[in-house]
Amino acid sequence: MEKMNNAFEKMKMLVGMEVEDGQEQPAIEDGNSFSLMDDFNRQCTFTTKQRFYGFAICLAAGLACTFLSILVFFHPIKFGITFTFGNLLALGSTAFLIGPKRQVSMMLDPVRIYATAIYLASMIIALFCAFYVRNKLLTLLAIILEFGALIWYSLSYIPFARSMVSKIMVSCFDTEF
Repeated sequence: MEKMNNAFEKMKMLVGMEVEDGQEQPAIEDGNSFSLMDDFNRQCTFTTKQRFYGFAICLAAGLACTFLSILVFFHPIKFGITFTFGNLLALGSTAFLIGPKRQVSMMLDPVRIYATAIYLASMIIALFCAFYVRNKLLTLLAIILEFGALIWYSLSYIPFARSMVSKIMVSCFDTEF
């Protein structure tokens, strides 16, 4: 039973939840310490129930924005704004479950740093094209880039998914006619 409790406490630490007072907190490594994020994590202590509610509400709002963007598909500027805002909400929803510090560290993990950079850059480009350039074609191209980056970023969380998709794409385009 003690092993089960220890495993449960380790699981809590992995997802950023508070551990019971009797358990030792892992020491913060000096090289990986984000003081702003540490302060933010200390100030934002949610219960498990509050974390799930925050996750569910933020994810539902993000998915609603993303799906409602289909209604304005033929207006690329409106579509770009609602689609990108929905993606930002859905991305932020996981911070409720695992905590913002762990979310940022997972996004900056060497395995997915390029996917994260391209995904965030594509969201900024889509919003820039929608708000400032106001060019429908450029906004539509930015949304296509954002959607592709979203898929590639999402695949980075599934083991071996990106290598499998890469091999499939190479085999599809490598055939001779």
